[in-house]
Amino acid sequence: MRVTFLGTGSAMPTGERVQTGILLEGADRRLLVDCGSGVLHRLAQVADYEDVGHVLLTHHHLDHVSDLLALLKARWLAGAESLSVAGPPGTESMIADLLSVHDYLQDRVDLSVRDVETGSFSFAGFDVEAMETRHSMQCFAYRFEDRFSFSGDSEAFPELASFADGCTALAHDCSFPDEVDVSNHPTPTQLGEALSGVDVGTVYLTHLYPHTDGNHEAMLDSIADHYDGDVEFAEDRLTVSV
Repeated sequence: MRVTFLGTGSAMPTGERVQTGILLEGADRRLLVDCGSGVLHRLAQVADYEDVGHVLLTHHHLDHVSDLLALLKARWLAGAESLSVAGPPGTESMIADLLSVHDYLQDRVDLSVRDVETGSFSFAGFDVEAMETRHSMQCFAYRFEDRFSFSGDSEAFPELASFADGCTALAHDCSFPDEVDVSNHPTPTQLGEALSGVDVGTVYLTHLYPHTDGNHEAMLDSIADHYDGDVEFAEDRLTVSV
């Protein structure tokens, strides 16, 4: 399976980082996880969006869904016939509300929308496990085929770290440096403490606010005070094999 970080930024994107989106590929399967602002352009740089017909949402904050209808329109104009979207409870109603505003997009493609719950399910040919995170709205973390996990947006806590135990890679929210007093997202020290004792191949830090610029080395040091595994900063368009 191949994982491409399309967007590693936050609700405050920078010129280097757009909002959240991750592309999973393997054996003729493609799945886009989250679709924030700028993700459609990043996707066009690494793949044909006509070939990416499935989107799995972690939650419904704008920086994770704002390019969703843009993707639908692009696929329609490119001649793609379908789009399948899944996400936490309320995904069906959210998309219905969006289409009620942008009603000219109604019925342009065969749109399938599905609410999922915590636990195991299949989507886009991938075996997926979901657990709820600690965020300001309902948000799911996902584990894909016991190889790759994505925290979604969340505070760091041991159960979420254990959810990724044994995976080749974990992409985890690390929005702010230690100096920022924040809830609903982790600081590096909090993340290092949560990861202590967990066996993950590489942890990739993502959902990075501009506050993290210039603080990468200090953030890695804070994590290393509690966790001795491999930790790296994700970058837009970084591709890893898991």
